[in-house]
Amino acid sequence: MKTIFLRLLALVALFALALPAPALRAQDLGAVKTRMAQRLAKLDELKAKGAVGENNRGFVEARAGDPAAGAVISAENSDRESVYAALAKQTGTSADQVARARAKQIASGSAAGVWVQKEDGAWHKK
Repeated sequence: MKTIFLRLLALVALFALALPAPALRAQDLGAVKTRMAQRLAKLDELKAKGAVGENNRGFVEARAGDPAAGAVISAENSDRESVYAALAKQTGTSADQVARARAKQIASGSAAGVWVQKEDGAWHKK
């Protein structure tokens, strides 16, 4: 429960920073936030099963063969890409730098047993 709360808090903070970004309108960011919040329970379920993990580039990646994971991964990564691009534009950095910084935050806040990828590319269960 604490992990979910921390993840939602981080997500809200991410969007709060991104709101003034001209790359995405406020309505668009609101829609992204809503979609990500609605997807969170399914994403956590897939992580708990070991079907997906958090890579070192700030995106979700398939870890085991779960047919339901593909659509969730695609939708989540698309929304994350939008947020990272907006933050990069706002901060004058690259989307890759934003994503990699976010990957570190996600990895540190992930629940025990979730697959995360280290900076060197090695996967491990937290």
